Amino acid sequence: MSALAAALEGREVVVCAGPGGVGKTTSAAAIGLAMAARGRRVAVLTIDPARRLADSLGLEEIGGEERRVDPERLSAAGVEASGELWAAMLDAKRTWDELIERHAPDERTRDAVLGNRIYKELSSAVAGSQEYMAMEKLHELHAEGRYDLLVLDTPPTRNALDFLDAPERLSRFIDSRSLRLFLRGNRGSLKLLGRSSQALFAVLRRITGVDLLEDMAEFFHSFGGMSEGFERRAREVNALLADGARTTFVVVASPAEEAVDEAIFFRRRLRESGLPFGAAVVNRVHSAPGAMADPGLQGELVELVGENLARRVVRNDGDWRALAERDRLGLERLAAELEGELLVRVPDLDDDVHDLDGLVRVNEHLFASETTSRRRARLA
Repeated sequence: MSALAAALEGREVVVCAGPGGVGKTTSAAAIGLAMAARGRRVAVLTIDPARRLADSLGLEEIGGEERRVDPERLSAAGVEASGELWAAMLDAKRTWDELIERHAPDERTRDAVLGNRIYKELSSAVAGSQEYMAMEKLHELHAEGRYDLLVLDTPPTRNALDFLDAPERLSRFIDSRSLRLFLRGNRGSLKLLGRSSQALFAVLRRITGVDLLEDMAEFFHSFGGMSEGFERRAREVNALLADGARTTFVVVASPAEEAVDEAIFFRRRLRESGLPFGAAVVNRVHSAPGAMADPGLQGELVELVGENLARRVVRNDGDWRALAERDRLGLERLAAELEGELLVRVPDLDDDVHDLDGLVRVNEHLFASETTSRRRARLA
């Protein structure tokens, strides 16, 4: 068993987090593929609307409902999966609606909230609502128990502060004095707003014909009866994320300076929050080439291909060595932060990873000892 497979052993949730553009979605899909090959029923979830996950898994499209990756496609890519691989793109708006439907005490309250203008804005545009709903959907699927493992592809790292804090922020909002003012359920309590605010709402009502105060009062009054359910779910989400026996975080980065900075930032954030860390995966690592820097070899190259082409080859060799040195320094800095924790390196591959064959190549490095032994067994 490889070191990464051991780190994921027995886990029910793997959260892949890190900056954008470093192969995070690819890593999440590759982990899901590898775990399905080990006999687990896996769902890979993303809240990024990009098509990369669908393309990598050979799916026409991914929506809010999980879709299974065709076993025949897996077999064609050389993956004999004894488990199952599913994928879904989390729909924050739909998840909000499902939450309201689940927690509303009756149909009248449900319809009042779903049809309210304030709710429609809250469920679509409020900062952090997408991240919270991703956590809510993750919790829902975990509670249903239909999958052995859920792999979540998160937003870029700096937004992950919203992602990590979203359940707690919702709890604070529900418990806030301002919300409880509205939860008293009478329009008279809105008179406590300042005169300037009341004047503004009055002007808006004359111009648009929309009574925002009335909408707010109706929404918060209807929402109030569901606040306890939301608070309970937020606590359960936090508990799931913090449970190291069930959940682990995998930080994904590249060796570039900014990406390493963000990986270090996120690792520290996990540590401060008491959240379980499994491994750091560094993609697109350049390694130093052979002995091209030897002047004697350069002379032989001129004789073989001519001076112009030889000059280009030497210049390319120098650029590659510079990248390899940059990557070495970045890896050393990240390794120092991890202090012996698992760091998995994936080299810069010749081709972009855009299909199942590409994910198989990635897994040859993510799960090196496993895939190497299996390949040797097949060759034997």
